[in-house]
Amino acid sequence: MAGVTSPVRVLIVDDDALVRAGLTMMLDGTDGIAVVGEAADGDQAPAAADAHSPDVVLMDLRMPRVDGITATRRLRARPRPPEIIVLTTFDTDENILHALRAGASGFLLKDTPPARIAEAVRQVAAGEPILSPRITRRLMDRVAVQADAYAQARATLAALSPREHDVVVAIGQGCNNTEIAAALHLTLATVKTHVSHILTKLDLDNRTQLALLAHDAGLA
Repeated sequence: MAGVTSPVRVLIVDDDALVRAGLTMMLDGTDGIAVVGEAADGDQAPAAADAHSPDVVLMDLRMPRVDGITATRRLRARPRPPEIIVLTTFDTDENILHALRAGASGFLLKDTPPARIAEAVRQVAAGEPILSPRITRRLMDRVAVQADAYAQARATLAALSPREHDVVVAIGQGCNNTEIAAALHLTLATVKTHVSHILTKLDLDNRTQLALLAHDAGLA
């Protein structure tokens, strides 16, 4: 990140006073890092950033008024945004992906060893994104599962005719039979026949399964 100070200026945003105190004690005594401020909720983060000009913000996820994802998004939208490391006990895939999409440069769990948290602060301040090893493995596994589902869905749909393929795409987009008939210039009876044939050909039970298949294949 351009213009990083020395020491790296850190703002801690967490609704747990004990967590804030523990992080401050740990990081403020670390060479090259200075904790310059604290905030007890996400809604206080912008004002705290204005007051302290941090290079890095350690951001909790679950807070009473404004959650860490929203606070991260707001801070990253500023003209000179700090880097954000989400530090949380909640490591669900949705939290990880939402945090990264909001602009977080790092995602660590609160049970990360202190030395690793300090190193992460330095790395992120230097423009190097950081994820805990467990998070990295989970994201890799998720990508692998999605890739497998994509390949399998594409292979399954290869059995369809071009017109049947068009019908599946429309179903994946949420169209009903009447809308499909209008879009593909078919009669309603023809669309119903196509849907019935597709379900039989692919050994599926209903339209919902077809829609999910279209989604997995990247068609919806």
